[in-house]
Amino acid sequence: MNKYPFDFDPKQSFISQASDWIADVFYEKLPEAGFEIRDEQIYMAFQLERAYADKQTIFAEAGVGTGKTFVYLLYAITYARYTRKPAIIACADESLIEQLVKPEGDIAKLARYLDLTIDARLGKSADQYICLKKLDQARSGQDDAELFDNIYRELPSFVHKQDSMQSFHPYGNRKDYPNLNDEQWNQLGWDVFQDCLVCDVRHRCGQTLSRDHYRKAADVVICSHDFYMEHVWTYEARKREGQLPLLPEHSSIVFDEGHLLETAAQQALTYKLNHAVFEGIVTRLLQEEIRESLAVAVEDAITQSEFLFKMMNKHSQKVQASDRREIIWNAELIREINRLQDTLSVIEEELVFESGLYTIDTYQLKIVEEHLEMIQFALSLFKKEDKPISWVSEDKEGTSLVIMPKWVKEVLKEQVFSRKMPIVFSSATLSVNGSFDYMTDILGMDNALSFSVPSPYDYEQQMTVATPANGLLPNINEKMAETFRLLTRSGGRTLLLFPSMEQLEQFKTEAAKHTATASFTFYYEGSSEISYLIQQFQHDEASILCAVTLWEGLDIPGPSLSQVIVWELPFPPNDPLFAARRNDAELPFEQVDMPYMLLRLRQGIGRLIRRREDSGSIIIFGEKMNESYVREQVEQILPKGVALSH
Repeated sequence: MNKYPFDFDPKQSFISQASDWIADVFYEKLPEAGFEIRDEQIYMAFQLERAYADKQTIFAEAGVGTGKTFVYLLYAITYARYTRKPAIIACADESLIEQLVKPEGDIAKLARYLDLTIDARLGKSADQYICLKKLDQARSGQDDAELFDNIYRELPSFVHKQDSMQSFHPYGNRKDYPNLNDEQWNQLGWDVFQDCLVCDVRHRCGQTLSRDHYRKAADVVICSHDFYMEHVWTYEARKREGQLPLLPEHSSIVFDEGHLLETAAQQALTYKLNHAVFEGIVTRLLQEEIRESLAVAVEDAITQSEFLFKMMNKHSQKVQASDRREIIWNAELIREINRLQDTLSVIEEELVFESGLYTIDTYQLKIVEEHLEMIQFALSLFKKEDKPISWVSEDKEGTSLVIMPKWVKEVLKEQVFSRKMPIVFSSATLSVNGSFDYMTDILGMDNALSFSVPSPYDYEQQMTVATPANGLLPNINEKMAETFRLLTRSGGRTLLLFPSMEQLEQFKTEAAKHTATASFTFYYEGSSEISYLIQQFQHDEASILCAVTLWEGLDIPGPSLSQVIVWELPFPPNDPLFAARRNDAELPFEQVDMPYMLLRLRQGIGRLIRRREDSGSIIIFGEKMNESYVREQVEQILPKGVALSH
């Protein structure tokens, strides 16, 4: 294939030549293929030229229907070929990745209509792959053992026996098992408590094979925000350990739905401590021929860890509409954390002596040392004046203490934005009331280029937005009745958006009691793999999709999505993460809650009209709409010409 899709003159600026070719694409090549000329798209292209020419960060806010994906793909691909390093396209979640790379997606369209061969490969997060160790455990469990055994038997032959390397191919992707619900997948999918470095089957793991594949991409590697931030956060540690970074060296970065990057960054910097996992790791030492002093230190640490987690359970309380428990801090808890650190220090000192005797298996020693180092660092954050954000969670592993440092801004500034490369934040919602200050503040940026272009659609004619005709319905029974009235009126064809999984589950329970439920087909997030659910919803025109994570990125043109019901205004949860942000703000509601809600609501509204031929209605529930300030703010974010009615 030709290196560039245009005749390149090395005596002239590459970016200006690429920009001229991209202009030709939008003015001539794509219209010849049946695409319309969009002024907004061409304007965006010239704006991105600045970012690529000067290697700067740019906020590219472009409304629905602008065609922004084509613009950033063309710049990313041509620049990747110029620098001989792939571009990274980081999407907000796995469903957005699938939208980009599906057979009829934007990459496939560009390749077809511009006669390009585009080498784009997926770099999915580890939790999107089967963990062979967990699958073995699941096969011997009590629940769904036969199901998991069938999955094991259908794995490629080289997983079970020493076949030649020629037979290796990617496998074990979450998308390959669409009928598993989230609970079933969690029993066999990778999680943070798996240590791949010392796994004896890591070279036959689907995740490992996928990683080897996408690292060789010439043009584009597509991953999630979470995965990109994990790459950033583990970059130095992996190099120290002699491992390759998660992603290859790259020429530019595009953060699609970039307004969600900060959340992904904080999740990537999160430590999760669990007593059962800790005990399982350190008791490996007791199986070796070790000195009595080390054995006593291990037993003391296990006892102290168990006591600390009991104290965490005692001094924490459930957070409404969240799967987190808020810790009620006191002097006793801090004292027990310090005691656990002291016991771990004793083990670390003993291991120095023990390693010189070579009585402990090297791999076993390494995994214990790394785990202790991680726990010590996480617990040491509580000694700082600016304490970390923390909470307690409950899952199949038992109680976990989750610790999230506050210095995300510093990490982003040093390890992402300080790099001299083009960085594009692309979204329909990056500004609040015309200002990008909210984004620059939460991301810790000093400066960035920015522009905003509206959607080319005629929203005044295509969309209506209303609150329920009979009030804002604080009573759940009235709310359910109104919802089913709306579903009947629209003949299904509805996306129901919930701010939390807890509210979705409540709706699911109440809907099962409703007499009209049998008349509709409901698809609930969590019941199957998400891209499979989206596909089912799109093909079953009269169905209803109930989701928590599809406020962004869902692209379903046509009558299958003719109504969006916002079950509650998507204010941030009252959990420790947002509590910390509110504590740092002078006006918490105005500076934290409202900007978050308005950005998310704008995204939710954007799910309705995806083509010029689309039309439909948005219904917004929520008692907060009774407050004049909130209602006025919501009215301001509606598309031009659209009024909020009852």
